[in-house]
Amino acid sequence: MLIRKLSVVALALVVVAGCADMQGRQNQAAGTLIGGAAGGLAGAQFGSGKGQLAATAIGAVLGAVVGSNVGSKLDEVDRMRANQAHTQALNTNETITWNNPDTGHHGSVVPVRSGTTTSGQVCREFQTTIVVGGQEEQGYGTACQQPDGSWKIVSN
Repeated sequence: MLIRKLSVVALALVVVAGCADMQGRQNQAAGTLIGGAAGGLAGAQFGSGKGQLAATAIGAVLGAVVGSNVGSKLDEVDRMRANQAHTQALNTNETITWNNPDTGHHGSVVPVRSGTTTSGQVCREFQTTIVVGGQEEQGYGTACQQPDGSWKIVSN
């Protein structure tokens, strides 16, 4: 029963974050979703069976809360530098770091693995680390290169 409740809470948190009017708060929404995914992934590493499910749900909720907090503190320059780092890392398939000396926020993007879809589209898994106020948050995702050369995140 507790496991179901935790799962419902975690799912509700993700749905609310995705559907809420986040105009002007895109960083907070992204932080919530990335934090929730990373927390769920971390929680899934513990226990087995129902215990693992509970750990996953708890990790997702905690990760979403932390991610929302981190995301809400990123300013426009932070977001711009992080986006530039993502683009450069995906284009070069190399680790790229970014830093905003005005806020002290920084991070990195590390391409982990590359592959090609059956249609020939290049995709890359990546790991993102963002440090805000000394608090580190990590996220994982996959981006695929579009026909115009840009990258689109297809999962996180």
